[in-house]
This record gives sequence, C-alpha cells and structure tokens, in this order.
Amino acid sequence: MSRTVTLVLLDSAGRPLGALPPFGVPEPWWQEVHSIVAAVRQRHGLEVAVLRLLDADRPAPPGGHVRYLAQAADTPAVPLESVTVDLTPHPLRQQWAEAGGPARSIAWATGELSRLGHRVTAVAQQRTWNLSAIWRLDTDQGPVWLKQLPPFAHHEPTVLTFPDDQGVGAGVDLPGDPNSLINGPVVLASDGEGRMLLADVPGEDRYGAGEGERGAIAAGHHLVQLRACGVVGELVAAGVPDLRGAGPAGWIRERLAGHDVSAAAGLLDGLDHRLRQVVDCGLPDTLVHGDLHPGNVRGDGGRRTVIDWADSFVGHPAFDILRLTEDVDADAAARLIDAWARRWRTDVPGSDPHRAVDLLRPVAPLRQAAVYAMFLAAIEPSEHPYHVHDVPAALARAAATS
Repeated sequence: MSRTVTLVLLDSAGRPLGALPPFGVPEPWWQEVHSIVAAVRQRHGLEVAVLRLLDADRPAPPGGHVRYLAQAADTPAVPLESVTVDLTPHPLRQQWAEAGGPARSIAWATGELSRLGHRVTAVAQQRTWNLSAIWRLDTDQGPVWLKQLPPFAHHEPTVLTFPDDQGVGAGVDLPGDPNSLINGPVVLASDGEGRMLLADVPGEDRYGAGEGERGAIAAGHHLVQLRACGVVGELVAAGVPDLRGAGPAGWIRERLAGHDVSAAAGLLDGLDHRLRQVVDCGLPDTLVHGDLHPGNVRGDGGRRTVIDWADSFVGHPAFDILRLTEDVDADAAARLIDAWARRWRTDVPGSDPHRAVDLLRPVAPLRQAAVYAMFLAAIEPSEHPYHVHDVPAALARAAATS
C-alpha cells in the first residue's frame, strides 16, 4: 500500500501559493513525511517543511490520497493549481504545525547543538502529526534527533532524564545479560516546552520480535520498574501522570465522557471495585511505559533501548506486560506472563501477579480508549482522522476481554 500526496504550499512568509501536482510515496502511514520532502526536492528542486494534514479521501489511515499543508523555502518553478485552504488559527494547533513552526524548532536545535560543540551538516524532516514532530539532524559527531511533543506528552524528557542513581532515566546499565539492557535515549537538551534533542540509538525498531526477544525485553524492563517503585512520588511531583491505585477509574471516565461507551458499560460500572481488587494483589505502583510493544524498542544485536516514553505514567506494572503480549499467540503470551509473574513474586513476596493481570486485562484496552479520547480532545479537528476510530475499537476490545 502507498499514498498519493498533494501538497498545498505556503511561501516563506506563510502566504498561500497553490498546490503541487499529486505524486506517490511508498509509505502508507500519513504521519511519515520524509519521503514527501525528498520527492519534492527531487521532482521540483524545492525545499519544503510539511506542516499538517488537511484532509484525505478515506476516513482513516493508512494509504489513499492525502492533502497536506507545507511551507516552501523558495518560489516553486512548477505551475501550481489554485486551491482554497482555510488558514484560520486554531487554539489546539501544535506549534510545529504552524507556518514558521518547523523553522523555529530547527533554529532552537541547531543553537543547542552548537552550544554542545556539534556542527549541523544536514536536516531531514521525518514525521509530523498531532502526537509528535521528528527531525534527523546530521552533525560532525553523528546523527541527533529532534522530537517535539504536544502538551499532554511534555513529561517524556522528565522520564528520560530522571536521576540516573535511581536506575530509571537514560544511561543506566542494568545487570545481567547485555542483550537485556534496556535504557531510554539520552536527552542532549530540552526546552521545557516539548522540544528535546536525543542522541542516536543504533539498531532497528524490533517490530515482529518473537517470544524470546519479548522475554528479554520484559526481563530488562522489570529491573527498570523495580527500581522506579521507590521513587513514584518524585516522578509524579516531576510531572509524570499519576494513575496509581484505583485512580484510573475516574481518569478513564472523565476522558470518555461524551463518547458512546455502551459497548463497555458493564466494565465501567464495576471499574472501581475491580481496581480495588487489583490493589489487593499487592504489587507496587511504578513507572509504566504505556505502549511497550516491540516497535518501541530499538536493538543492534548487543543492546536494546526502549524509546518513545510519551505515553508513560505512574501506575500498575501489569499494563506493560499486557501490551507486550497482546499480539502474540495465547500460549506464548501465557509463558511470557508466567515469567513476569515469577519475577514479581520473587521481589514482592505474597503478591498475586497473575490475578492482577487477569483483573487488568480488560482495563488495559479501556485505558487505551481513554488515551485516544484524550488525544481527540486535545487536537484540532483536521487531525481527528488519525484517532477517531481508535476509541470505539479499543472499547470493543475491552468489552471482549471483560
């Protein structure tokens, strides 16, 4: 599957110019824009920054014919189609989706890198959507990544830079098999407003990892969570979302207000009681990644690094093992959960990890539905196609497992 792309261009001052002729790109995922930028450079000799999604010919990704707003550094030589585009400011628009936004972010990044002694040799936009904007900056000391986050994810650099002596933040060498080492990317700089510069993480994203590799990920992540148990108060005070104990019940209901939750009505009615039962299972609250699938782990054959902590929170550790095992067969998932439970029973004698997992199994997709609802409430309407179908889909999964 691929995409057909139409770029509606603004000039360097943010004034509308018109639309480039449609062209194809290989990646179907709407937020991936590196091939769009490269194709425009190759076809038209034009440097552009993609700002945001305008519309598409299908209700949700992937694929199809997608229109984006982009800003050109120079005047295009190719004739442009006259189009009408609404440039009215929107209160929920992300900073990087505004005219001049990418340029301001790159200026900040190059200034920070210069201060750190890096000389930037090339900049390549990689991704832009409502959850993040990502650029690769090549420097004389190797690649660096600029990531910009929306307000509801501003705590990610806090997690990554949490004091190393707590064994939580980046750069912590965990004991044991080197193939099980799990660290967050190193933060080179952050501005407190969603921008951060990350050191390069070697390797490949581990989509499709098998049972053995998932087991190694779980074992390494357990050590991070075990060390984080003692500092949950400090993490919450530093801005990490607090979903401890029975707290997720109110948080979930508040975010799902206004959505059709009839599919999971019974689960929601009994949620407070269920979460109190989870507390009784005796496992401590800790740092939760929030989206611990293998695609959020990079590996180079010798080390694995957990990336993308934007969904992290303080809460129950079972949420992460449930996410890590949700797309493997039932027997493999049971073995992975058994190993996870043995580790927690060893470290917390008298706890009942298996019962906690059983109780939280339907709560995990219910929490995810609330996360998607939070996204929708915090982004402008033109970006809703990215997530609008995720809420009912997650609610249906919750109902099916309750």
